[in-house]
Amino acid sequence: MTRTPFALLITFAAASVPLVSPLDAQMQFKLDSLASKAKESVDISLPSSMLQLASGFLSKDKSVNPEIQKLIAGLKNITVKTFTFAEEGQYKPEDLLPIRDQLRAAGWGVLVGKHDDGGATDIYAKSEGGQIAGLAVVKAEPKEVKVVYIEGAIDLAGLAGLAGQFGIPPLGLPGQNSDPKKSKGNQ
Repeated sequence: MTRTPFALLITFAAASVPLVSPLDAQMQFKLDSLASKAKESVDISLPSSMLQLASGFLSKDKSVNPEIQKLIAGLKNITVKTFTFAEEGQYKPEDLLPIRDQLRAAGWGVLVGKHDDGGATDIYAKSEGGQIAGLAVVKAEPKEVKVVYIEGAIDLAGLAGLAGQFGIPPLGLPGQNSDPKKSKGNQ
């Protein structure tokens, strides 16, 4: 079988394109098993276009901290999923494996892991070129599960100020108020 120069060029170009791993793309949230068991679920997804729009509105609001505006401008995506259950034991830790498996891949590492009788909170960070390029929080309590995924250039010090904004719960970061209702600028 002979190939034309055009076919060879297409073959070469296709072979030259780097393969994209699942974590180079946005996280895949396959949590249908949790949603089907929950009495209530909240799904917030803010892609880049929505974050740019929010950044534009925030830049006009003088009461918003400029550091938060700067942080939002560097983000590509915020996804928050919350599942509330009527009773304890309605979900299993295995229900969170699809998320945790993605966060065990290359480039991701655990920043904070807190596990006790009240539940488990794990904060993962993805690094690229010595910078934090993604942050994920998996918080599992007896009657509630929260998964937060933030993609983009992330400054941990500035990230603490996002608690209570866009559905993001307190992340347990230094300098972060544990009660977002008391956070300055949270309205």
